[in-house]
Amino acid sequence: MKTIFQGFLLGLLALALFSCVPLNQFKEIKEKTQNCSTERDQLTSQNEGLIVDTTEMGAELRKYERDYNKLVADTSRLGKDLRHLQNLYNSAVGLNKDLTDSKEALARGSAAEAKKLLSELQSAQEDLQRKEDALRNLEKALDKKKASLDKLQAELEANNATLAQKNVELDERNKQLMDLQAMLRAKDSIVNALKDKVAEALGQFEEDGLTVELKNGKVYVSLEEQLLFKSGKWDVDPKGKSALEKLANVLEQNPDINIMIEGHTDDVAYNGKSQIEDNWDLSVKRATSIVRILLHKTSIDPKRLTAAGRGEFVPIDPAKTKEARQINRRTEIILSPKLDELFQMLESN
Repeated sequence: MKTIFQGFLLGLLALALFSCVPLNQFKEIKEKTQNCSTERDQLTSQNEGLIVDTTEMGAELRKYERDYNKLVADTSRLGKDLRHLQNLYNSAVGLNKDLTDSKEALARGSAAEAKKLLSELQSAQEDLQRKEDALRNLEKALDKKKASLDKLQAELEANNATLAQKNVELDERNKQLMDLQAMLRAKDSIVNALKDKVAEALGQFEEDGLTVELKNGKVYVSLEEQLLFKSGKWDVDPKGKSALEKLANVLEQNPDINIMIEGHTDDVAYNGKSQIEDNWDLSVKRATSIVRILLHKTSIDPKRLTAAGRGEFVPIDPAKTKEARQINRRTEIILSPKLDELFQMLESN
């Protein structure tokens, strides 16, 4: 997926280089294209980070739940012990009362019996005191356990809230990625449909040096020099003009397509006797001649078109042979969809 996206971003860069915007906006469009790549990588990285955070929070949540259940079990056990000691305490109080009554009764009896009962009473009171101390210690321990349980419950609720927020952020990032992917698929669909329409309209000229292909998310219509121009000239031949008029009909019906016309020459220096000085001039003149034909008697918005001369500096075949030079003498009409909506989406994010 990343390779496809990078390919598309390279296409965006090429589009920015050749789209029909004024030259002084070239840097801005290039920066937007780079930001598109950066944004996609950031979204993917953030998405992966959120997934890791979610996994870690889930593990921590399960740990808190185990500690919580343990504290609940300890609290239940301590409560049971407390009730048991309370029962013992109540029994001891009853016994103390019985012994006190016996003491009072025996006080009227023998001194020896009274001493014995007094000893038993003292022992019972000491035992009662120990039980009271144990009960107070147990209550303190229970209070500590309850405080720990409350703290753990608060942490658990806080972590649940954090985890919910992370899930919301993850869902939002996933939605942004899906929206971007849907827009890219729509753009690819538009380009593929355009290629088919252009290929169908210009199919009869394939044997005359015309090719239609899809590269870097754009449609390339390449016309060899023999179809359009005589050597060293920039006036379009009738057959080439017919091909361009058919292409103009397709472009007129697809107003969301930008059009770049590039003139290319071979590396043989221009030696004509006219206002043309070199291959740069010749390639530009040829590009502007094609622009005029595309605009003649059509509703194509001139803002969609850009004419560019590349001279001999972007050859298909760099060999110094007759065949290579013939291939290099060509005109390329590059068709690419407008990406204003995509740029607006990236800027809004």
